[in-house]
Amino acid sequence: MTNRRGRPRNPAADKAILQAALDLFIEGGVEGTSIEQIAKRAGVGKLTVYRRWDSKEAVIAAAIESARDEIPETMPADFADLPVAALVEKALPGLAEAIADPRLRAMIARVFGSSVSNPALMATYWENYVVPRRRITRALLERAQADGVLDAAADPDVLIDMMVGAVLFRLIQPEPLDAAGAREYLESVYRRAGLLDTPIETPVRERR
Repeated sequence: MTNRRGRPRNPAADKAILQAALDLFIEGGVEGTSIEQIAKRAGVGKLTVYRRWDSKEAVIAAAIESARDEIPETMPADFADLPVAALVEKALPGLAEAIADPRLRAMIARVFGSSVSNPALMATYWENYVVPRRRITRALLERAQADGVLDAAADPDVLIDMMVGAVLFRLIQPEPLDAAGAREYLESVYRRAGLLDTPIETPVRERR
């Protein structure tokens, strides 16, 4: 349970607690995190944490929720004006930076690793990270179908699963990607999905 009644909340304390909880979760998972550790790292008393959340799982879930990137609720203003490929190209730098971020990679690994013993964490991750991104990606795919770029019979949800699955599988591999490598991989995924044009190779002239 969160948001207990009582004295007015201190936003600075809230932020410190959530940041400490997220850091500890990334470092040691649910089992390696405790209210005492969270309070110590946040520079507050344990009672301060317990006034807000009644368990470490509740704090971690709130920390995951608060750590989500700023995701727009609607498509960008130029969504209707730009071709699908241009929209994808525009989004690629930010997506590549996110995928290359070692903290995001570690957090995802911890969330998936805790999904059986702590399903609430997966639910929080799904609602605050996955669902907003699926909503935007679905709108992009439906736009691609309307423009004739993508097969009208294709199932957008299946395509999203395929693209996300490819990226997640790449994220859990031992060799992490840097931003340049992440962009190259994303370009390949989107190209296979039909959202990016295949680059035209310039023929090499033979020397005489």
